[in-house]
Amino acid sequence: MKYIFVTGGVVSSLGKGLAAASIGALLEHRGLKTLMQKFDPYLNVDPGTMSPFQHGEVYVLDDGAETDLDLGHYERFTSGVMSRLNNLTSGQVFDAVIKKERRGDYLGKTVQFIPHVTDEIKARIHMVTDTNPDVDVLITEIGGTVGDMEGLLFIEALRQFALEVGKDNVCFIHVTLLPYIKAAGEVKTKPTQQSVAKLRELGIQPDIIICRTEADLDEDNRKKIAMFCNVEKKNVVAFRDVAHTIYECPLDLRRDKIDRLVVDKIGLGHTPSPALDDWEHFVRRVIHPKHKVTIAVAGKYVELQDAYKSIYESLIHAGAHHDTKVNIIRVEAEAVEDHGAKAVIGDVDGILVPGGFGDRGIEGKILAAQYARENKIPYFGICLGMQIATIEFARNVCKLRGANSTEFDKNSPFPVICLQEEQKGVEDMGATMRLGSCVSVLFAGTRASDLYGGADRIHERHRHRYEFNSDFQDKLQECGLVISSVSEKEGLVEIVELPDHPFYLGAQFHPEFQSKPNHPHPLFAGFVKAALESAQAK
Repeated sequence: MKYIFVTGGVVSSLGKGLAAASIGALLEHRGLKTLMQKFDPYLNVDPGTMSPFQHGEVYVLDDGAETDLDLGHYERFTSGVMSRLNNLTSGQVFDAVIKKERRGDYLGKTVQFIPHVTDEIKARIHMVTDTNPDVDVLITEIGGTVGDMEGLLFIEALRQFALEVGKDNVCFIHVTLLPYIKAAGEVKTKPTQQSVAKLRELGIQPDIIICRTEADLDEDNRKKIAMFCNVEKKNVVAFRDVAHTIYECPLDLRRDKIDRLVVDKIGLGHTPSPALDDWEHFVRRVIHPKHKVTIAVAGKYVELQDAYKSIYESLIHAGAHHDTKVNIIRVEAEAVEDHGAKAVIGDVDGILVPGGFGDRGIEGKILAAQYARENKIPYFGICLGMQIATIEFARNVCKLRGANSTEFDKNSPFPVICLQEEQKGVEDMGATMRLGSCVSVLFAGTRASDLYGGADRIHERHRHRYEFNSDFQDKLQECGLVISSVSEKEGLVEIVELPDHPFYLGAQFHPEFQSKPNHPHPLFAGFVKAALESAQAK
């Protein structure tokens, strides 16, 4: 296996994850099989207990691992299916080392950062290598910024690893910023020089430097960076701000032939140039769509772009599939509580209520669901959004006054949503929810079954503690709510829908985690299609 390590310098939020994912996409289009990995230097074991305001969304994998949102980019840009082995944090590293020390695995030796902690980091790379023998290239992104104290051990581990597997099998890529000083009218290379100097102090000489820049990278600056950073001029690559969509990133990096530079470095230069027709076709449909719809996303973290990252991307995928631009209006659920759904949401073609935790904004989400149901506006509820639809239906159609979830009202007279039985008594917050891919049965003759192409079983990813309360199943169905899917093993309700509505569907799982650019998730595709039909009817 060949290895690519992607580090970042100067500032955070440079787009290392997108750069790494773009390289993965380009290599796959050259016919190589890639797999991606993320090292996060924070001490949390995983991001599962972190606020979206701190970390953005938590991306859930098939095996139930709660991971960094960059793994979402990895799965969307490439065909690789990630597992918990593909996301490593300092918390996991230190936890493993301490457990080994307590068991006596170190045979009485003094446990030290080097070699014991760095060995644990290298072991994770070897584990991924050993469990994926058919992969040609492993791409590992190191979170944080070079020079951060918490990242030093990861950098040292990579330095050692490159020596062990041979430098001909490793390519180091460093992503930096070229700031434009408006008053001087100049692009400055000094931060990049300093960042690379710091990396070299730590024992790593980058093979390729990717420069984030608002403008293009002129030859003078390319030469200067090459000279002061000890790389060939052709290995200084521009990573420009894209105009329309992140899916332009592979095409932008391809302009400087980064895939050719990488395969030449790791001895895979015999592979053909990437065939990007399908990717270019998708990007064209995103940039130049024939139609347009407006969809309101009513949530509690809407001011933060990354909180619902996979949902926004899934809407883009579905929009491109229908040659449609999806104009997203972010609606703060608390504002709906204060001013009403009609005043805040207004005339839209679809309403989506995403997942979340806690009672803030819940009544606003319920009002949004009611507004969609009563006005025949296509509605899509995801996880909590499905529970919201159930609560609203119970209150306003079944006349179960005070219906609620026990998450928000433990004394509700009609707890139509309740804590899963196996969750009772659980004290730890991290990694204790219903997590990962589960098999569900689809019932024929329902909208959900039609959207999935008549399939009788589906595999979808979950992340929640509360479920549809089966005690109220008969009552809700008598009033017209259709249960179109249940989990195969436990019989838990997975999808609810209304038949006499253009599109009113709630899914307990997270379909956004399995949507890809040229393969939109069927529920998102169906939702956007219904929104488009609604817009055209107007």
